[in-house]
Amino acid sequence: VRNIAEVTKAVASGDLSKTVAIDVKGEILDLKNTINTMVEQLNSFAYEVTRVAREVGTEGKLGGQAEVKGVGGTWKDLTDSVNMMASNLTSQVRGIAKVVTAVATGNLKQKLTIISRGEVAELIDTINEMIDTLALFADQVTTVAREVGVEGRLGGQAVVPGASGIWKNLTENVNQLAQNLTTQVRSISEVASAVTKGDLTRNIGVEAKGEVESLKDTINQMIANLRETTFVNEEQDWLKSNLATFTQMLQGQRDLTTLTKRILSELSNVVTAHYGVFYLLKPQEEGGKLNLFASYGFRSEKNIPQEFAIGESLVGQVAYEKEKIILNNIPGSYIKVSSGLGKARPSNLVILPVLFENKVKAVIELASMESF
Repeated sequence: VRNIAEVTKAVASGDLSKTVAIDVKGEILDLKNTINTMVEQLNSFAYEVTRVAREVGTEGKLGGQAEVKGVGGTWKDLTDSVNMMASNLTSQVRGIAKVVTAVATGNLKQKLTIISRGEVAELIDTINEMIDTLALFADQVTTVAREVGVEGRLGGQAVVPGASGIWKNLTENVNQLAQNLTTQVRSISEVASAVTKGDLTRNIGVEAKGEVESLKDTINQMIANLRETTFVNEEQDWLKSNLATFTQMLQGQRDLTTLTKRILSELSNVVTAHYGVFYLLKPQEEGGKLNLFASYGFRSEKNIPQEFAIGESLVGQVAYEKEKIILNNIPGSYIKVSSGLGKARPSNLVILPVLFENKVKAVIELASMESF
């Protein structure tokens, strides 16, 4: 009895290394065998449960099951509970690993469907939400990239509700990229279309960097060159056309008074002048005099001289230097252009010499309310 008590106390304190070893007979022998069988089963149970717990919980080896032969009752229930726990953990972890591996390889169509509770259920919900966010992010970014980069459909934006952190930053960066490309391409297209229609006043003003900036600068330079070339060609055409007009007008004309009046009239129309006078040089006079010979829109006044010597006033200075003089914002008391309804002050004045074989023959003075 004392030996049996010693063994049962050891079992109660968790020591399963002892067994009943005394020689007994009868019912005591049955009790001895029962206690020894119990100790053996408890040893097997403890070993198997410890092994499964170590493999699953510490070593990460899933799929292990405790095998305790001959147990029943509470010990069988405990063994089954441990095996159920290990089986559930194995199923859950392997399911999560399978889905996470699929996500890592770019497969966003798989989701976790494991039956679970508590924190594991929260983890599964979090992973499924992550997959939904990643799938939506991938779909939106792919759509914007395809529309802008492949189909040429500008203006698209990725919309990923609930995205935060790096996913929100990536979405914003993709949208910024698409927006910049949209703005740049539309600006270039708008200016190119205007140039095609003959409008050379436009320039690409959108901000850009890298190769897009180089393209922008190249197009702007091309427009500037076209503008300059067009301006030069228009000036040449204007000059040729008006030279032809004046040449035709001068042919066969012998009356100098009529000729100078026609020159002033035609010239005033060409340059939008509202006032003009023609001073003819009479070299036979001493030192040469510039005499008022014809006028356009001119009203004779007492204080306006009728002749100038070479070098006298701006009219004479132009004859002396053989160079034109342009004045802007001339004083209000200078001259006035008058009509039946009133008077107005021209603001711009040009005085230019008429040369033949580099010799001054006359001086023309024109005034206008517009810039020459």
